[in-house]
Amino acid sequence: MVFNLFKKNKNKRAKELETYEQARDALETKQSGDKMILAEQETTPPEVLYYLAEDPSTDIRVKVAGNANTPIQADKILAKDENEDVKHELTRKIARLFPDISDDGKSEITEKALEMIEILANDQLPSVRRILSEELRSSNSIPKHIALKLAKDEVPEVCSPILEYSPLLNDADLKEIIAATTLSGALEAIAKRNVLSGDVCDAIAQTLEIPAVTSMLANQNAQVREDTLDNIIAEAQSQNITQWHEPLAKRPNLSMRAMKRIAGFVASSLVDMMITDNHLDDSQGKELLTRVRERISDEKPESDDQRSLAEQAADLYDRGVIDDEFIQNAIKNKQRELVIQALILMSGLPEPSVRQILNKKKGNLVVALAWKSELSMRTALQMQSDLAHVPPAEFVNAKNGVDFPFSDQQLEYDIALYE
Repeated sequence: MVFNLFKKNKNKRAKELETYEQARDALETKQSGDKMILAEQETTPPEVLYYLAEDPSTDIRVKVAGNANTPIQADKILAKDENEDVKHELTRKIARLFPDISDDGKSEITEKALEMIEILANDQLPSVRRILSEELRSSNSIPKHIALKLAKDEVPEVCSPILEYSPLLNDADLKEIIAATTLSGALEAIAKRNVLSGDVCDAIAQTLEIPAVTSMLANQNAQVREDTLDNIIAEAQSQNITQWHEPLAKRPNLSMRAMKRIAGFVASSLVDMMITDNHLDDSQGKELLTRVRERISDEKPESDDQRSLAEQAADLYDRGVIDDEFIQNAIKNKQRELVIQALILMSGLPEPSVRQILNKKKGNLVVALAWKSELSMRTALQMQSDLAHVPPAEFVNAKNGVDFPFSDQQLEYDIALYE
């Protein structure tokens, strides 16, 4: 009863404040209740809202920020407000002004929204950019350069919504981001996209980033090519990447050849699932189960001291075993993951950075990684040819047969972006 009376009185007062003169009088008397009503109602004159945009009360500025009738001059003032709540409300309002483009290609985007979206996309507060990204993630009407800017943001919470959902990013954009980013979570967001072409799947698979490939395999709409799947299966088996076992077994439309390979290293329960999901006949099912039984009979019992490659590398590093000779032998023996774990420890670089350097296939970056790891140029040559598979055009040869061809300053510069 009391609430209804309050609401009735508030609506009555709002009606009384509809003219500019009445609104001005309310501002001059500095009645906070009247100012709050003016700040939130869309019939308030723009010049009054402009005045209220610099009101000392945060609550009033929040209401002005969310008011669709607030002029752009006032929005620009609010975009520089020191209070996060004000900027957050402004960002949500501006995002709502971006509808999807209709079938005839006409957009209802206002010039005001276009100007403000540029300002907010460059805001220093990650929370503002995050709200903008979340609100606009599925929009096909924002300028593409804004979508790309948010997609390349260095804060995961900002870039991930656009990377996963934006319809404005094409395959070329996604492949460029995959090749350039070292941000944890960025590749995983791309791998979850509703439409994922074979080319983009290839690019993700080549990074060998475990969470990203896991998400890609779990994405039923990902168009993973047969040869790409073969490479993933081989890597999952040779490096014992257990995170890939279940999504591999659950991939749709697996060939019998792929299922046989997967049955060679995953749990028997996953093999049973493959048989059921792919509607295999009795003879095909028995063939897979026979492969599982043969594998189990050949396996040695797992000992308590078996450790992950990362743990093994850490132990060897602590004991001072890892040096040029160790790295060269490990590369020769195709122990790629062990080499990567060793390089992470020796260089002090984050794991995503080391993987990104090797995946870029740039000779100067691989040489800089070897230098940072205090390895010789001879080892750097082997890293280029047999670990990173650097193409001839990008290959960097030694100076005088044994020396690094770049100065320490140049090598430090090349590696600095990945530290």
